[in-house]
Amino acid sequence: MSTPREAEARIGPIGALLSRLAFLAICLPGPVLLAVAMTLDRLRSPEDFWGLLAGGVLMTIVGVGFGVFGWRVVTRSRRDARRLSTAGVAANAEILRVANHLGGEDPGLELHLRISGPGFATFEADTTRADDPALVPGAVLAAVVDPIDRLFSITGR
Repeated sequence: MSTPREAEARIGPIGALLSRLAFLAICLPGPVLLAVAMTLDRLRSPEDFWGLLAGGVLMTIVGVGFGVFGWRVVTRSRRDARRLSTAGVAANAEILRVANHLGGEDPGLELHLRISGPGFATFEADTTRADDPALVPGAVLAAVVDPIDRLFSITGR
């Protein structure tokens, strides 16, 4: 059986379109610099040519890397949302342990959950949530789970 995985944050169709356009724009400067370097008048200095060529190669590697990564995150988010909406079953997520989560820019709580419901074996998983006094061991949250690959999303709180 696969390892439980929390679904990516849900992105709607307009957000997905705008995000993909932004990631496409991130990819473009490098190839444009490369095209300029290759079509540049040979009357210009070799320093200009090599500078544009090096900048174009660097910007292409970095820009395309970030652009493809972002595009894949958006695609994965949309795929997760579709999978949970079509194959997801309602489940309960009982909080077993709560710990402070200090990673990243948004400190919060790291929750260790036991997720159970009809059509799949009970499993345990971790998630991070914003600080909330109601998130204590023993509390039960609503969740949706894809029983086939244990993709889950916490829908309550």
